[in-house]
Amino acid sequence: MDLGDLIKRCVRIFYIARKPTDDEFKEVAKVTAIGMVVIGVVGMIISSLFATF
Repeated sequence: MDLGDLIKRCVRIFYIARKPTDDEFKEVAKVTAIGMVVIGVVGMIISSLFATF
């Protein structure tokens, strides 16, 4: 793979990609926030368990 091929593929992606709608953006943001909260809660539980024992 050379640089010219990479540039062609990147340009193709820019032409195909589109801006998400407001509903899509809100849904992705909501799922991301829920995932962050879940990971934080799991981390706190693990931290509490190690601090207890």
